[in-house]
Amino acid sequence: MLTRLPVAALLLSASGCSSPSNNASSSLRLERQLNEQIVMLPVQIAGRTVELETTLYKPPGNGPFPLLLMNHGKNPGNARTQPRSRHLQIASVFVHRGFVVAVPMREGFAASGGEYPKDGCDVRRHALDEADGVAAALNELVKLPYVDRSRIVIAGQSDGGLVTMALSTRQLPGVLGVINFSGGLRQPKCEGWQQNLVRTYGAIGKQARYPSLWFYGDNDQLWPQPMPQQMFSAYTHQATGAASRARMVDIGTFGQNSHDFADSKAGVRLWYPQVKTFVQSLGVPFDPVSK
Repeated sequence: MLTRLPVAALLLSASGCSSPSNNASSSLRLERQLNEQIVMLPVQIAGRTVELETTLYKPPGNGPFPLLLMNHGKNPGNARTQPRSRHLQIASVFVHRGFVVAVPMREGFAASGGEYPKDGCDVRRHALDEADGVAAALNELVKLPYVDRSRIVIAGQSDGGLVTMALSTRQLPGVLGVINFSGGLRQPKCEGWQQNLVRTYGAIGKQARYPSLWFYGDNDQLWPQPMPQQMFSAYTHQATGAASRARMVDIGTFGQNSHDFADSKAGVRLWYPQVKTFVQSLGVPFDPVSK
């Protein structure tokens, strides 16, 4: 049975009860230590009500807790058949440091409503269109009674990293900074897609509003070096104000493919010290909390 709850009712219990979705991946055992819950989050996008399949994690207690909004990537093929993204390793680090973590599946993905945007080779339009849904999700997530709406960090991996950077061009109350894990969108059928992606990061940098931390590896099978450096340089060349506080970390070679390093235990060991320093620089504690 599909359960739909109004946002005001999405208060997690310590036992991690769930609001099940109709996606097969939702049948996976929920991570009770992280109070994992799956909800269908009703959001308003361009005047439409769309339900987004959203995974929530939270620490014990009533909060309010700072929020990490984590944006997922895109697998090859039909977005509708892509499983629910959990990002368990990332969520575990943040929950054990006092954060609520939310992973909304964007329009057209998994059990979420709506349609995956059809923007062709316009990668900048794609990033902004997907950012619309994430901004709408954030607008609802901050209504949760245990979320501290004044302390928000947004992160994303792969396509979600690109969407995160597109979100950084918006004035989003409570957002303090953004983290980009291997962000981008591969479009091999589009002529000159690599330079399109580089130019998109330059356009984003011109309008970006928040400090950012970027992570890329040398053996990323989607965008190997020097593409990450080109994307970062295009962004920083345009960035001003708070957005000029941007830093890229080259993690080097990681396994067979550094693209997916962020949500592995070995990857956490690489990014954790940098993320801790970054989050603390935003004025948010990032030390382990007692249970």
